[in-house]
Amino acid sequence: MGGSSPDAELSAPSGDPYAVRPARQVRSRLVWGRVLDAGLRLVEDVGYDGFTIAAVCERADVAPQQIYARVDSKEALFLAVYEHGIARLEVVQGVLEDERRWVGRDCREVVEGAVRAVADVFAAGQGFLRAVIVVAGTNPEIRRRGNRYNLEFAERFVGLVLRSDHGQIARRDRRTAVVTAYNAVWSSLVMRTAFGPGFAAPPMDDEDFVDGLVGLAAGYLFTPLSTP
Repeated sequence: MGGSSPDAELSAPSGDPYAVRPARQVRSRLVWGRVLDAGLRLVEDVGYDGFTIAAVCERADVAPQQIYARVDSKEALFLAVYEHGIARLEVVQGVLEDERRWVGRDCREVVEGAVRAVADVFAAGQGFLRAVIVVAGTNPEIRRRGNRYNLEFAERFVGLVLRSDHGQIARRDRRTAVVTAYNAVWSSLVMRTAFGPGFAAPPMDDEDFVDGLVGLAAGYLFTPLSTP
């Protein structure tokens, strides 16, 4: 009988085809971290089409069996890398929950800051998000997870703006209005990230584009509807 392999302590498969089998050994966790980092860089560089287990192995300098010890397929590995990328963006998204940042600001200032915070998330994860947006069109699991994360992010945005509002939002249904403003900002950033700054409109630099999103959200939320 031979000795145990480095990953002999791995838990049994859960039945979930996308599950990542955990490892208790420090060395196994370090290798997996290297795999996730390499996979994320690969997604940023070549997108989903160029994402293969062989390519990740080459970048991470690991053997294929070290990946197959943790996941069963390329799809499961891509989803693990996806979660890794989202976790990194959580640091940027956390700005919306840092109450100290917003103390003393009126609603207009909060809307501007919140829109810029959403834009910062897209800027921080541009290459990663571009690949994810494209593959979500044909991958229902990525689409499901992305929708869940976007709803959570939207709630942070909406809650922050509503807490700062003291009668400034010029809409009867304040929550629906803020959700609409968020959706307009988010959709514009998705299109720009996926297809580039010249898609469906004359190209403009990032600063002007974000200024336009701020004006769009503020104009909608704070300008009263005209009456006949």
